[in-house]
Amino acid sequence: MASRSENTRFTESGFPVETVYGPEALRGWDAGGKLGEPGAYPFTRGVHPSMYRGRPWTVRQYAGFGTASESNARYRELIRHGTTGLSVAFDLPTQMGHDSDAPLAHGEVGKAGVAVDSLDDMRVLFDGIPLQEVSTSMTINAPAALLLLLYQLVAEEQGGDAARLTGTVQNDVLKEYIARSTYIFPPKPSLRLTADIFRYCRAELPGWNTISISGYHMAEAGATPVQEVAFTLADGIEYVRTARAAGMDVDEFAPRLSFFFVARTTLLEEVAKFRAARRIWARVMREEFGARNPRSLMLRFHAQTAGVQLTAQQPEMNLARVTVQALGAVLGGTQSLHTNSYDEAIALPSAHAARLALRTQQILVHESDVTATVDPFAGSYAVESLTDEVEAAAVALMERVEERGGAVGAIEQGFQKSEIERSAYAVARETESGDRVVVGVNRYRTGEDEPHGEHYEPLRVDPAVEQQQRERLARLRDERDRRAVEGALGRLRKAAEGTDNVLPPMKEALRARATVGEVCGALREIWGAYEPVETL
Repeated sequence: MASRSENTRFTESGFPVETVYGPEALRGWDAGGKLGEPGAYPFTRGVHPSMYRGRPWTVRQYAGFGTASESNARYRELIRHGTTGLSVAFDLPTQMGHDSDAPLAHGEVGKAGVAVDSLDDMRVLFDGIPLQEVSTSMTINAPAALLLLLYQLVAEEQGGDAARLTGTVQNDVLKEYIARSTYIFPPKPSLRLTADIFRYCRAELPGWNTISISGYHMAEAGATPVQEVAFTLADGIEYVRTARAAGMDVDEFAPRLSFFFVARTTLLEEVAKFRAARRIWARVMREEFGARNPRSLMLRFHAQTAGVQLTAQQPEMNLARVTVQALGAVLGGTQSLHTNSYDEAIALPSAHAARLALRTQQILVHESDVTATVDPFAGSYAVESLTDEVEAAAVALMERVEERGGAVGAIEQGFQKSEIERSAYAVARETESGDRVVVGVNRYRTGEDEPHGEHYEPLRVDPAVEQQQRERLARLRDERDRRAVEGALGRLRKAAEGTDNVLPPMKEALRARATVGEVCGALREIWGAYEPVETL
């Protein structure tokens, strides 16, 4: 490998990059063991034999802001323009289990996503959208069970068959303790709730992906590609162990597991990262957990382009960044993709910018040749070497997590968070010094007062949204059967105190029009609230 010098180039994970790769880079390399065939163990080359020759990846666009009615209008527009899957962003109060009229929600209602306080809001959010005909991904974690049940209730009101609903609920609370902090309950009851969702969906929503184990938010917090893979797969192992401890057979729930990764501008390492992650997961599922169903061995994933790499300076340049990132995700074999809008470093995406992001994917599908062949980088001296390096480094980091008692034990010691913070600090230092070039930020600047475009109007959430939500909640509480709500919440508390699945009584409480905050509050009374570990 190259020695460290000023002429040496490095990957995001710190591997030296050779000037030229040749046969010596893969001396002794076992193509059969490392690659296999597409759609077969170890799935390095993709989870389906024909990949995009059979069908393109699902084109998703992540959206949600303000009120449910505003977001509903955006969803309808995206569907009109060719989106094949919806991804719902919820505001911070909803993500943390607070109603819009809670003191802690003040100033945040509808800002980072749509405010959903009750079944009433969910009905409006999907009004006129037949839920049996779309695939919906919901980015929600600590209160994931509530939003999933609200979605099911709306689908049933539409006359739909729950068994035919398709989509994903993120439901990855472990990464909240590591990277995002939108947690509610301590890790152990949170994992119990995750296992309850697995069991419930096996019986009620068999077509639903019960968890999207996320490295994306770790990457946004500063994780390297190796850290992203290692910590995400370590979380996945913890979820599998939790489900098995709850009495579930691995082949009953593992086929519904999915993952969520970032796609950076460093295209070659990103392709290698995705290929390495599939190989590691297949081996872990077969060798550690004894999975027999081939679908249990598949690491299926959604990718989103890297929001953290978007710049407010010269924002139109983000169109180029997003295109490169999307290409990396596709060449790495993603099953679905969200492309960020070029203006997201400034404000919530405008309708025009969201449409351009959608068109980026459609150009890749219809005008490029990336769908023509499976795993086009297979056998590349550079990419295969990088894939092996990412795999080895990620496995070594996963072993460090295991030494600390697995993902939860490491979280309780602040291990993952501190490792990511060190990486983020290193990137910040490199950017400040100019060693890391960011176009328009520390090089190729064109002036501090450059306009964002002659016709650009950033999307702004009307501050009246919070008052509107407060008024909707007041009406709801006046109209509903209070005794029915209190009775349902009491049954939920009883289930939480014992070992019964909490989702059936939770569904009845939500059907009775209990609010998200009331349901989460009932569980807080039994399970408590998480206090974070300080890391330095």
